[in-house]
Amino acid sequence: MAATAAEAAASGSGEPQEEAEALSPTWDESQLRTYSFPTRPIPPLSQMLTDTNLVYPALKWDLEYLQENIGNRDFSVYSASTHKFLYYGEKKMEMKFHEFVEKPQDIQQQGGDERLYLQQTLNDTVGRKMVMDFLGFNWNWINKQQGKRGNVTPAHYDEQQNFFRCILFPPDQFECLYPYPVHHPCDRQSQVDFDNPHYKRFPNFQNVVGYETVVGPGDVLYIPMYWWHHIESLLNGGITITVNFWCKGAPTPKRIEYPLKAHQKVAIMRNIEKMLGEVGPLLNTMIKGPYN
Repeated sequence: MAATAAEAAASGSGEPQEEAEALSPTWDESQLRTYSFPTRPIPPLSQMLTDTNLVYPALKWDLEYLQENIGNRDFSVYSASTHKFLYYGEKKMEMKFHEFVEKPQDIQQQGGDERLYLQQTLNDTVGRKMVMDFLGFNWNWINKQQGKRGNVTPAHYDEQQNFFRCILFPPDQFECLYPYPVHHPCDRQSQVDFDNPHYKRFPNFQNVVGYETVVGPGDVLYIPMYWWHHIESLLNGGITITVNFWCKGAPTPKRIEYPLKAHQKVAIMRNIEKMLGEVGPLLNTMIKGPYN
């Protein structure tokens, strides 16, 4: 599956932090937010692929091009008063793409600090030029990358695999990031405020260590399942447009081998939590029933 995401802000947005290694001459470390936890740079090897031709036709996608070719459908746009988008509790509205482009200008003229975020799966409503761009993506390259093993790449994690840009945390740091419960609207997101962590509530967050990189035009970052990723735009970096790919992971192994790997523990914990959430009310009724 492919999706395109665009972010617009009346002022800037933000992107990773300390120990960043400049992979592109178009940004510098002053544009990276600083956090309390250490990070390690992701080397431009199998995890961080620079200057690829994966989505070469999309390099020309700017707001003007998208406005002309993305179609006249309604898009779901999230609005937030800060630089953080939780996708729950945020103001959500439907608007045309040209309205999404024009609204930040209106916000800036009014002296506001509202930020907008649009994420949309590509579909058959887009214009012919974008369809041709999409067909021009290097799908053979994507299929080859899916066969590789051992790739390493508010924070959240996916139960699918995708290509993106961000600060990454491996599954073995699950307990340091304090995810919301499975049935919470913010499922798969961290409860910790990275800008102002509450160490009394989340003491293990003091032990977290991230892996970070900055992905520029033509670059690709592979993110395995269950790896947490904290996504940001560069400070004063203007509007950002990204193309993401999701694919199903490897089939479930026929037997479980011990010791369990970190991502297997996460998957098992999620399934147990889901099961308890579904059968919990029934068990409660069974236990209380004879005594009420």
